[in-house]
Amino acid sequence: MAPFATDQIHTKHRKMHSLYARIVFRLRAIGREYLSALPRTMYWRALGLHAGSRTLLPTIHITWPHQVSLGSRCILEPNSSFKFDGIYCPGPSIRFGDDVFIGTGCEFNIRLGLVVGSHALIASGCRFIDHDHGFQRRNAPMSTQADGSERAIEIGEDVWIGANAVILKGVTIGRGAIVAAGSVLTKEGGGFEIWGGNPARKLRDRPNTEEVIHPQAL
Repeated sequence: MAPFATDQIHTKHRKMHSLYARIVFRLRAIGREYLSALPRTMYWRALGLHAGSRTLLPTIHITWPHQVSLGSRCILEPNSSFKFDGIYCPGPSIRFGDDVFIGTGCEFNIRLGLVVGSHALIASGCRFIDHDHGFQRRNAPMSTQADGSERAIEIGEDVWIGANAVILKGVTIGRGAIVAAGSVLTKEGGGFEIWGGNPARKLRDRPNTEEVIHPQAL
């Protein structure tokens, strides 16, 4: 056999081996994730958490499982904290719609209420806090003052919140808005607006480019 033909065969074998290795690695990762996430999801459901169909839970921290409701087909990355900051009361107070993405290491520190609409994208490290410490009295430590203000947070559908953003009490974000990474949002953001900064301010509106389909293409 000619050297050139031999080299072609070796190259083909290497490509096939590389493809086979990638497929095996991916299937092993998916299987390991599914086999651990399925019983974990069943465990949290047994404790009162609501998780819709095709929503599987990674390693997360939850104080009161019945206070958390996740819609269908949500994707959660590990190590987020769902903290209902109060004593036992009926729930849920922390509610997510369908097809929501939650990145690694997010914190939902909620005392009154949080609603996140369907198709929202929450990047890694985001913080949602709907209450303050009390600080009106100087003769008592702030950690002991339980009269801080609290207002619910509402995130509309199809909202994208960038990494490490902080969403504070009383904030409402309209449908289709974007919050830039690292921003601190303290007031209402309108639909299809882009916000950024500390404190966050409106930067501009989202573009509205629609694909034009010509009759010839139909």
